[in-house]
Amino acid sequence: MKKLLYIARYPALAVLLLMLLAWTPVLAQNVVYQGETTQLSADQKPGDTYAWELYNDSTVNFAIVPGACPTNLADFVGGNTGATVSVEWKQPGTYFFKVTALNITGCTQNLKIGIVKVLPSLPSAKLDLDPLDICIGESAELKVTFSGKDPWSMKLQAKDVATGITSIEDHSGITAAGNPLRISVNPNTTTEYTVIEVSNAFGVQTIPSNSVTLTVHPLPEKTPIYLKIP
Repeated sequence: MKKLLYIARYPALAVLLLMLLAWTPVLAQNVVYQGETTQLSADQKPGDTYAWELYNDSTVNFAIVPGACPTNLADFVGGNTGATVSVEWKQPGTYFFKVTALNITGCTQNLKIGIVKVLPSLPSAKLDLDPLDICIGESAELKVTFSGKDPWSMKLQAKDVATGITSIEDHSGITAAGNPLRISVNPNTTTEYTVIEVSNAFGVQTIPSNSVTLTVHPLPEKTPIYLKIP
């Protein structure tokens, strides 16, 4: 670790080096979402080994201070050595990583600082339906429960089970006070409902929600009523 020891003796040089090392990653910072596991990679050079560290404090001297990011905020998955490592980002915030390259003698060849911005999880929607079957002319209540930060917008798809024909309704400006959102539905045919998109200020979730199906029973044909006289 000869180079790091040399840097530690000259703080001004360390600050300048960190500014240079951090400049490009800061301009091209990675943005991920809470709960995601992503990879960090360095260009593999023959004979070099790599050690990675995580920080959640931008005020430290990365050149000499070991990474001390609490594991409940972000943590390596499967170890912190190798040209490529995986990190699980557990909480929103701004994080820094350092990768140190060591040659075969254990001396520092190079180090690099990068930054990762972790945003709150993408929003999601969950559907519930009550009742699950009605007669034509009756109504059911569709309940949409959102996760993430309000306000939300969503696209609700209604699919005619018999014909496959779909229609999409846009809903926007949904606040926490209106979560869950309750929608009265009264189709004339059996219909499947799915939220195909939900969004908020942090991004757009395009993975569909669960689907619920409202079975619609036809009315019986009118027939004369005969009274049986004893």
